[in-house]
Amino acid sequence: MPPRDLAEGAGANGAPTIAERRRRSRRLSRGTRIALIAVGVVLFLAISGVLARYFSVENVERDHEWALMQAEARGDVQGMLAQLSGCRASPSCTATVRANAASLRRPGAVEILSTQSTTNHSLSGSVGVTRVAWKVNGRYPVVQCVQVRRSGNILTGISISLLRVGPRIGSTSDC
Repeated sequence: MPPRDLAEGAGANGAPTIAERRRRSRRLSRGTRIALIAVGVVLFLAISGVLARYFSVENVERDHEWALMQAEARGDVQGMLAQLSGCRASPSCTATVRANAASLRRPGAVEILSTQSTTNHSLSGSVGVTRVAWKVNGRYPVVQCVQVRRSGNILTGISISLLRVGPRIGSTSDC
């Protein structure tokens, strides 16, 4: 059986060995460990918040497009103009809205079938076109192009504005 002082990590003269001093110097105090854990939790929450904001932008755009298509299916010109930023000031945009409201009016609930956005996953502001396929139960699908503006950035938040809606296009056509 080894002598008692050597078993406790002390040298022959009772002083700690070099290995024991290194082990003790690597240990963090309880307060330091708690502070590091708290910093890690705060960083995790901050990164999670930024990622949640980033991933929710697609849903926000889809919600705006759904509201626009609902107004269109009701034949509600004013509702469509309310969804389109700056459209009231453009005679061509207003004419397209009126024509769409008249030709695409359908009774029933609107269902978005698919969206293909050129601005998705943008970390900052951009302008692009989204191809939206939608339908009302019992009717053939409608495919349209919607011009979308994303402004802001991933840290401060990205806002979505719908700028223009195009006429109905072929079901296999690109925007």
